[in-house]
Amino acid sequence: MQRRNFLKTTSLAGLTLTAVAAGTQSLLAESTTDYAASPDHKDAGFALSEITITELQHKMQTNVYTSRSIVEMYLKRIHEIDKNGPKLNAVIELNPDALKIADAMDKERKSGKVRGPMHGIPILIKDNINTGDKMHTTAGALAIGDNIASHDAFIAKKLREAGAVILGKTNLSEWANFRSTRSTSGWSSRGGQTRMPYVTVRNPSGSSAGTGSSISASLCTIGIGTETNGSIVSPSSVNGLVGIKPTVGLWSRTGIIPISVTQDTAGPMARTVKDAAILLGVCAGVDQDDNFTLNSNAKIEKDYTLFLDADGLKGKRLGLEKTHLRGNETAEIIFHQAIDLLKSKGAEIIEIDLLTPVREVSRGENTVLQYEFKDGLNKYLAKANSKVKSLQDVIDFNKANEAKAMPFFKQETLEQSQKREGLDTKEYLDALKGTSEGTKNIIDNVLKTNKLDAIIGVTNGMAVCIDLVNGDSGGGGFSFSGPAAMAGYPHITVPMGTVHGLPIGLSFVSTAYDEANLIKLAYAYEQASKKRAVPMFKSEVTA
Repeated sequence: MQRRNFLKTTSLAGLTLTAVAAGTQSLLAESTTDYAASPDHKDAGFALSEITITELQHKMQTNVYTSRSIVEMYLKRIHEIDKNGPKLNAVIELNPDALKIADAMDKERKSGKVRGPMHGIPILIKDNINTGDKMHTTAGALAIGDNIASHDAFIAKKLREAGAVILGKTNLSEWANFRSTRSTSGWSSRGGQTRMPYVTVRNPSGSSAGTGSSISASLCTIGIGTETNGSIVSPSSVNGLVGIKPTVGLWSRTGIIPISVTQDTAGPMARTVKDAAILLGVCAGVDQDDNFTLNSNAKIEKDYTLFLDADGLKGKRLGLEKTHLRGNETAEIIFHQAIDLLKSKGAEIIEIDLLTPVREVSRGENTVLQYEFKDGLNKYLAKANSKVKSLQDVIDFNKANEAKAMPFFKQETLEQSQKREGLDTKEYLDALKGTSEGTKNIIDNVLKTNKLDAIIGVTNGMAVCIDLVNGDSGGGGFSFSGPAAMAGYPHITVPMGTVHGLPIGLSFVSTAYDEANLIKLAYAYEQASKKRAVPMFKSEVTA
C-alpha cells in the first residue's frame, strides 16, 4: 500500500498452511524438483504457468483437466514455490475444503450444469475477507488470529455462487498497512514476510502483497486484493499483473476488515485484462448491507469482457500526467515507449498535471482514514468471533505480546486512530469534504476541460528491497494511486515493461463507474504491448 509514501510528500503457526485437512496433506508431499539447487532457477515447466480462466475452462470442457486436478496441481505448486524453494510466503492459509468444492463443481459439470466462466476455477483471496468456512480471517494480525467468520463476505458469497473454488487466503501487510508509519509492506505478525517472485529479496508491495506474489508466480489462476490507497494497483504493478481498483460501491465491502468506508474496495488481480474483467463482473452487485452499492445498480455491467476491444485506443484522448515524465531514467524510457505505442494505436495524448492540485487537497486524508478506521474496525470486531473486540483491545494485545506482534515496528497509527472521536466530528467532516469531494472535483474537471477519455501515468516505482529494520523506502519517484483512491474512482494498471528485471505498470484512471471504458483502453494497450513478464525467481537484479 502506497498511502504512507503519498502522505509523507510462533504460537499461531498452526493456523497457517499446516491447518490443511488430512486429505489435502498428501498433496503437499515433498517435491522432486530441487529449487534450492540454483538461486536463479527458472520456472520448471509448471503445466499451469500463466494459464488463463478461458484456457482452464476449455481444458475442463475437453476433459484434459478437472477442477480437482487443477486444485491438486496448484496445491503442489504452493508447496514447492511458496513454502519451499524460493519461499515466497504468499499464502497464509489453505482451504481444507478446496478439494471437496472442486469435486462438487466437477459433478455439476458432468451433469451438464456450468454456472459461468468461474465454474471450477481456483482463486486466492486476501486474508481480510471473511469466509464462512474453516479458514481464519485475521488481516495478518496475531491479535485476531482466532477469528473464524460465521458468514461469507458478500464477494465471497458471489464467488461461491459463480462456482469458484476458494483455494486459500493470502498474506498481507498487517492491518492492510495501517499500523505504523515505518512498516515493511508484505509483513504481518501472523504470516511473516512475503517475497516477490522476480527478485526474491525485493518487496512485493502492499498491502495485497500475498495476492500479487501468488498470482504472478502462478500459485493460482486469479486473486482478489483490497485497496484503500494503492493496495491493489501497487502490488499489481510491482508483480507484473493487471489490477483493477473498482469504483467504491461496485463491489460490496460487507465482511471485509475495514480501514475506510469512503475509500475501501476489493478488486481483481490477474495476469491478463480479460481474466480481471471476468472476475470484476462476477463479484459486482448491490448489497443492502453496503449503502455505497445502492448507487451502482444501473451502472453495473453484467459482462465486462464485452468491452475487450483490441482497437479500443483509436480516437481516444488520454491525459498524460506530465510530472511522470521525470523520475528513474530507465523507467522514463519505458514510459515514453508506452506513450509512443498508445499514439500508434490511435490515441491522442494531452499533457496534464493532476497530482499537483490533488496534493493540495490531500492533506486531510490521514485524518479521514484514522477516524474511519476506528469506527469501522470497532463495528467489525464487535461481531467477530475473536476474543479481541475493539481497536483498544488490539492495541493492548500488541503491547502484551510485543515480541511476537511488534518485533520490527510498532503501532503508532493504531494508537493515533484510537484517539479519534465519532464520524460526526467537525474535524472529520471537514477533512472528508476536502479530500474526497475535492479530489473528485479535480479529476472530473481535468477530464471535462481537456475532453479526456482517461488519465494515464506510471502506477508506481519498482520493487524496493525488503528492509524490516527501516521499513519501506521510495521506489523510483513514481506514485499514481492517490487521486483515484481518495475520489473512490476506478483505476486499472497494466504491465508496461521491466527495469532491471523489475516490473512497472501503466495506469488508466477515470471517473466513477467508468470501468468498461478503462477495460477497453487497458486491453487495447495490453494486446499491443504484451509486456507481462514471467517471474524468474532471481536472487538479485540484473544489469
